[in-house]
Amino acid sequence: MLAEDPDESKILAGGQSLIPVLNFRMASPERLIDINRLIDLAYLRSVDGYLQIGALTRHATLEKSRLIERRWPLLKEAVHWVAHAAIRNRGTIGGSVSHADSAAELPVALTALNATIVARSSSRGERCISAQDFFVGTMTTALEPDELLVEVRVPPLPAGHGFAFEEISRRNGDFGLAGSAVVLTVEQGRCSDARISLLGAAQTPLRVPRAEERLTGSVIDDAAVEAAVQLACEASEPTGDLHGSAEYRRSLIGVVVRRAINKAVERAKEGRDATPRHDH
Repeated sequence: MLAEDPDESKILAGGQSLIPVLNFRMASPERLIDINRLIDLAYLRSVDGYLQIGALTRHATLEKSRLIERRWPLLKEAVHWVAHAAIRNRGTIGGSVSHADSAAELPVALTALNATIVARSSSRGERCISAQDFFVGTMTTALEPDELLVEVRVPPLPAGHGFAFEEISRRNGDFGLAGSAVVLTVEQGRCSDARISLLGAAQTPLRVPRAEERLTGSVIDDAAVEAAVQLACEASEPTGDLHGSAEYRRSLIGVVVRRAINKAVERAKEGRDATPRHDH
């Protein structure tokens, strides 16, 4: 059905992103395709060490999953910030990712986790797109008009890693003014890998390579953290609105990046290895 008229069709799953878009007349499709009965797209499983999340999996499923809590806890931490319980009960992972709002938590977390997005077309089959390449602009993705997002895949995390998701919003459940997802690995007292992804810092989830490079290979002391924070702020291009100027939002980015790095380092030092060998 999507291939018949992709330009005038919209996919309806949880509706938590699409319905507001329709209400504000930001889109007026001729056809809504309800996929809620495609139960084969509602799954959460670990295969060969990789997490596979079906597009119709609800936010609440991630939040309550023991598998997620033990092996990919950054996702649980990020989902906790998504709106309110009613929204999390209804909203889907595929909807959040394909909507590509730069203030959404999951795209930022998935970018930090080096996730892969799986898209399917009735005529061309499946293709895999890295999260880094999937988000291309304001509420714009690399999906072709006739493609459906069917799965998100997350690679395993190494032993010795630390993680954190930090966000600042005006009120509980509001869109974040600034946020940061951090995943880093500490080996023999030094950071061997760092990933920092920002929320609300650009038109898409923003990875900050210079900040990551500053931490990689270093002992993460106060000087290294402050240098990474400065580089993250310099890379940010937030947009001001009635909730805060661009400069105010940039200052908040510094706050959340600092908090996230410090928390991730603390967790790495505590030996919180989120990759147990026996979990179902």
